[in-house]
Amino acid sequence: MTAIEAVRTSLFTVEGRHRFAQAALARPVRSLIAVYLLTRVVALASIWVAARYYQVPAGVGHLDPGLRDMLGIWDGSWYYQIVSEGYPIPLPSDPQTGQITYSAWAFFPLFPGLVRMVMVTGLGFVEAAMLLNLALGCLAVVLIFKVLSFPVHAASQPARERLAFVAACLWCCYPATAVLLLPYTEALAAVLIGAALLLLMRQQYLGFAVVALLLGYTRGVAPALGMAVLVHLWVRWREDRAAGNRAFGSDRWRIAVMLGATAVSAVAWPVTVGLISGLPGAFFQTQAAWGQRPDQGPFVLWFSWAWEQHGLFAVIVMVALVGTYLALIIGRHGSWLPLEVRMWALAYPLYLFAVVRPITSMWRFLLLDFPLAALVASVAMRTSSGRHVVTHWRRRVAIVVVVLLIGVFAWSTRLLPYVPWHVTPP
Repeated sequence: MTAIEAVRTSLFTVEGRHRFAQAALARPVRSLIAVYLLTRVVALASIWVAARYYQVPAGVGHLDPGLRDMLGIWDGSWYYQIVSEGYPIPLPSDPQTGQITYSAWAFFPLFPGLVRMVMVTGLGFVEAAMLLNLALGCLAVVLIFKVLSFPVHAASQPARERLAFVAACLWCCYPATAVLLLPYTEALAAVLIGAALLLLMRQQYLGFAVVALLLGYTRGVAPALGMAVLVHLWVRWREDRAAGNRAFGSDRWRIAVMLGATAVSAVAWPVTVGLISGLPGAFFQTQAAWGQRPDQGPFVLWFSWAWEQHGLFAVIVMVALVGTYLALIIGRHGSWLPLEVRMWALAYPLYLFAVVRPITSMWRFLLLDFPLAALVASVAMRTSSGRHVVTHWRRRVAIVVVVLLIGVFAWSTRLLPYVPWHVTPP
């Protein structure tokens, strides 16, 4: 039998697919890294298609847009400015009104700091950022698998590891996954969020505190992560009481440190910006210049946008989508996930909808809601009762993968190109 015949036999027969799945699960870390690297090739191809057929010369400043142009536009140009010039002092302001205008201060500093460290090797900004994110993405997908397969505070599920493995693979195929190749913070944030949740469930509270502080200089997600912390502490308090033990035992001071670090994480960068600039509200004024106005009320901007676009029908659709998502998380398709992960899956999207204005970047922001991939995997693989994995789950997952990969090309070609007269930020 030739090598080609062996591959055909292994992939196109029931027994062969079963052996292939067993081999992948036998070494999940190695298999996940292979899937991640393969999807990076697909994502890079989608970016090339965007550069070749969708990017207009006016957006890049020359007549022949190429792959490198696509790797450094949008937020990448701001991170390049931070790496090469630092943050501007004093804060840029409108010469006529005197109000603070948009600037690099809206972007958190840990990622550009790490890129600068990689650039010490002699690599350019784009190459260093891509190499860093490639490594961070590998680590992120492994951590996501570890988090989703963690058996504590979750309903019994015999196929838990298989579900977690497929979910991590689906996360690699998320439509906005090409952003993990760009100079953006998604890969770093995914690593820190995955590590934080895993450390929390393992009751390694001091390690969680360190990660939370790093996250405070990466992305503003501490309020959502704090909800997962509170749920974890509530469950542990109940478990300690049921066992007749002193609540939290000898971990009380560690928990206090963790809670303090989470609170600091929520305000770390805004306070830092205020101290450096001498303007206490400088960060929020800068964010307002970028269009982020949470002071106008939670969810208000989304409902206003939906009503202005398509009236009552759009509002009903939006409410139905949110309701469906909540039902999946709370119901049987989310029950196999650890309670801390389910709380992250509830708190993070709701937090986004509460404080972020309607913007196409939401597709990218939701990449950090990796439990969404677990819900999709559960719907595709399990029976309607959620108790068993169906025998034909591979075909159903394959259909989902095809749809997601089409989404990868759609995101790269529709949102990534910079067209000055039609701005749709990725």
